[in-house]
Amino acid sequence: MQKAVVLGGAGHIGSYLVPMLVKRGYAVTSVTRGKHQPYVTDTAWQHVDHLYLDRQQDPAFADKVAAVNADIVIDLISFTLADTKKMVAALKPTKLSHYLFCSSVWAHGRAEILPADPNSMNKHPLDEYGKQKYASELYLKQEFRENGFPATVIMPGQISGPGWTIISPLANENPEVFQKIADNQSITLPNFGMETLHLVHASDVAQLFLKAVMHRQLALGESFHAVGSNSLTLYGYAQAMYRFFDTTPQIKFLQWDAWSKQNAPKDVDKTYYHIARSGQYSIANAQKLLDYQPQYSPIEVAEIAVQSYLDRGIIHHA
Repeated sequence: MQKAVVLGGAGHIGSYLVPMLVKRGYAVTSVTRGKHQPYVTDTAWQHVDHLYLDRQQDPAFADKVAAVNADIVIDLISFTLADTKKMVAALKPTKLSHYLFCSSVWAHGRAEILPADPNSMNKHPLDEYGKQKYASELYLKQEFRENGFPATVIMPGQISGPGWTIISPLANENPEVFQKIADNQSITLPNFGMETLHLVHASDVAQLFLKAVMHRQLALGESFHAVGSNSLTLYGYAQAMYRFFDTTPQIKFLQWDAWSKQNAPKDVDKTYYHIARSGQYSIANAQKLLDYQPQYSPIEVAEIAVQSYLDRGIIHHA
């Protein structure tokens, strides 16, 4: 039985991925900072080993992960090049056959050609998060080419689902716009509402990680986008939410500078970085090599997440 370690096992992706791996016959160790409960329950968790480590606080984190001597390490929580390098160095002497790194579509930043190619090495990240993810991608590609380090990169879009915060039609995390739509009020989108979001259900991201594990030879050295089969404009998202609540669409538009002045600075900052990276991300190689088939469309992902908002009392609808 092959051993798999999932770093961040109780997070958004890990909550779905760990049970998938168990059901496929892997001996799974979930690594988390504390005794966090996963976002979804599954009897498969009864067969999971747990390792409680804090990457930021424990200088020996990578060595302790390596001590498990796993065949597969899925790293969902490496956010800096330094941490990625430490992990690679620690894993090289072990029996590791596959290291899967969770990057992000934010590593692309502004794209020159759409749909963006996950294997492009000409990316233009806009913030430190994206820059660090891209730097790790470049490093892992080099390690694969020059030293045969068995790496695969997976780049999720805006991970969504029941139980956590979703990016709204305003491209930020403020749920107020959903309440306005539910109350049959008007909303104002920035610009022309044609920028895109890439909502993806965490279970679909987990599916792609699993298929990369199962098709190791085809996945080695490759990067894959974990997104839906299409992108969702802010305008299309808003229209879908009015349909969801059975209210009348009342959508206005405002130029960016004017829109920014009408919204809270923290919301404006979130919106800017989401729409500045607006684009479309190809899943062609994931479909061809790994048979990746997203179960949920971006609109279905939004509806599931907003229903969770209703269930938890974050928003209300008569």
